[in-house]
This record gives sequence, C-alpha cells and structure tokens, in this order.
Amino acid sequence: MAQPTLSNLLKSSSIDLTPYESLYKHFHAHPELSRQEKRTSEKLAAHLTHLQVYDLHTHIGGYGLAGVFRNGPGKTVLLRADMDALPVQELTGLPYSSTVRMRDALDGVDKPVMHACGHDMHITCLLAAAETLANMRDAWSGTLIILFQPDEERGGGAQAMVDDGLYDQIPVPDYVLGQHVMRMRAGRVGSRPGAIMAAADSMKITVFGRGGHGSQPHQTVDPVVLAAHIVIRLQGIVSREVDPSELAVLTVGSLQAGQTENIITDRAEIGVDFRGMRVEVREQIVEGIRRIVEAECVASGSPRPPVFTPTRRFPPTVNDGDVAARVAETFAEHVEDFDPDVPRTSVAEDFSTLATCRGIPSCFWLLGGIDHELWDKAQAESRTEEIPGNHSALFAPVIQPTMRVGVDALCLAALTFLRRP
Repeated sequence: MAQPTLSNLLKSSSIDLTPYESLYKHFHAHPELSRQEKRTSEKLAAHLTHLQVYDLHTHIGGYGLAGVFRNGPGKTVLLRADMDALPVQELTGLPYSSTVRMRDALDGVDKPVMHACGHDMHITCLLAAAETLANMRDAWSGTLIILFQPDEERGGGAQAMVDDGLYDQIPVPDYVLGQHVMRMRAGRVGSRPGAIMAAADSMKITVFGRGGHGSQPHQTVDPVVLAAHIVIRLQGIVSREVDPSELAVLTVGSLQAGQTENIITDRAEIGVDFRGMRVEVREQIVEGIRRIVEAECVASGSPRPPVFTPTRRFPPTVNDGDVAARVAETFAEHVEDFDPDVPRTSVAEDFSTLATCRGIPSCFWLLGGIDHELWDKAQAESRTEEIPGNHSALFAPVIQPTMRVGVDALCLAALTFLRRP
C-alpha cells in the first residue's frame, strides 16, 4: 500500500480554525509590548495545557515559554513564534482593532500598542499547528518543541531565553524552524538557502552644543544644526561607500532636540538603524557613522565628544543549505504558491539566535498576508509598495488564507524531519 502524502495526512488531520480565528482577534485586540507579554504568555500556556500532551516550561528569559511533546524515538524539531507588539497607534479600522495603551518599560512613557508586525498571526498559527500535530501523533515519531518567544522587537528575547537556560530545561533540537508574515500575497510561502533576512543594529547618538538664547546664536554652539548636518551626511554611507551589489540600509528614525522655539539647547539625540547581510558591511557602516559624527562635531566646535549608545542588535537570518533544501522540497510538493528563491529582505529577526548558540541547523520562511484582491489590483498597477507592510499602523494580515497556509507550513516543515519512515 502506498504511503499517504503529507498533504493527505494534513487534510485527514485538519482542524477547524474557526476558534483560532477568534483567538487571533483576541490577540490582535490585546497586544503587549516587549518584555511585558504576561497575559499573552498565560493564554498561550493555558491553551497548550488544554492539549494535554505538552510538558510546559514557562518564564524563560522573561515571559518565554516552551511546550515539549515527546512522541517516541526520532529527531527533535523546534517550531518558534514571537509574541510581542509595537508602540504604534492602530489605524486599520478593524472591528477588533487595538485600543490598548501601556507604559513602556524602556522609557516609562505611556504609549499606544498594536500588533503591527504580525506576531499575533505567528502565535495563533503555532497554537493551531501544535494541536494539528498532536492529532497526527500516529504519523510521526520524535520530539516536538513549541516555543513562544518574547521581546523580538527589541532584539533581546531569543538571547534572553538562551541565557536563562532554555536548553537546560528542554531538549536541544536537531532543527529550529520558523516563519514570518510579510507584505506578500496571502497564501504565498517564500524561502531560500543562505541569507534570507538582514542583520540590524540600532544606536542613539548624543551630540553636544552650548545652549543659549535664540536671539544670540553667535554665543552658542547649536546642536540642532550639528545634528542636521549629520543626518544629511549619513545618507552618503550606503549610496556612496557601500558596494551597490550589497544589501545595505541606513535610516535615521528619530531626531530629538530642544523644548521650545527661542532657546538653543545644549544637546541633540539621533536615533539610527542600519542593516546589511554581511559582517563586513556592518563594520563598514559603523566606521562610516563614527567618522562622520566625530568630524561634524569638530567642524561645529562641539564642546564635548559625541556619545554612541547601542540599543539593539539582530543577527542575520541564514538558512542552512541542507535543511532549507529539504523544507523547500516539501513546500514545493504541498504548498500551492511556493517561491523557493524569495528575495532577501532588509527586515531583521533574532530567530537565528536560538540555533546559532548551539550550532543547530535552521530554516526560516516568509508567509504572505495581503488580501488577494488588494494585492492583484496593486500588482496590475505596479504599486504594491503602497500596500501597508510590517510596522505600519495600517498593517493587518487577512485572516484567511493566511492562517490556514501558515498552520500547514509549520506542520509540513516539522513533518519533513519527524514523519515515520
């Protein structure tokens, strides 16, 4: 008798996603900022406990948690989802829009909160995959780890879980797998061997002046003018110093100085984010930032040297060639819309920390979340870039088919390594 295909196995074990659609709306309407994901974590733990096959480990690296399902001999596969939200005021107009506000633990400021990056979809898909794979236990053998990670947006959650003894509490996996919903046509899955997401760094740069009355600028050193020169000059690093064949991005995301119109302040703070696929490119950008900032401070007569304060750092996401090839083979056979050579993205993730800390091979793929009609119309008019993407106040993945394909992709990837021979 021929062995049933993975597609047939999934169809025979498929679960009703209606309750998960309601769960997704709950998560979307109740987001929590990085390092404050208490209620989200508790709800995830309660759901896994209800499935009655997962040994639960909670409060790892903050509010991180992992469920371990030991289902006989075989490989160990870890499926990961991130669960924190962003300080963004939601503008989608959805009936389940977030109206949540929270005090940010980083600066103590009360802020609006939104799942503007799709983490609510990630955790819902992983919960549904956890139930699906539990129902399919006769079709596979090995150990399945379902991991929910906090604090991805600040780039510290994966490392915090590792530092808190993650792999002392759960088995060390043979493979680490994960996905991210993106601005692509809903239902599409995209992956590639090698680098798929960029490394990213952020820093605050404080430059100093000499304050005074706005009517007497000749008696001051104006840090606003100094900062303005720096912002303009920084734009030349990627456009004029980095090889055009390299993926590199530099963004000045914030510039803060002064409190009122007629006072020249004594300092300015510049928030910079930069990304690249290779370590050498990162080092080139860092050197360029330091050189430009220090030179502009000298040129402006700044009374003090600038202060560079790193705020976060994401490693590049690099798919293991063999693992990516095996997952791609499965996706190509069973996913209707699969791109095995999806373009690299300058978006960054800390997913790979869960693998590189122990030299574990890993694979990460991208999941489309944009409504078919909206995407097809925009594509026909060559304006897909106008569709709101991750971190936009208007970003909201269409629930279906995004969820169904996301659940299937997680299950298919896990079964690639766990299915009984």
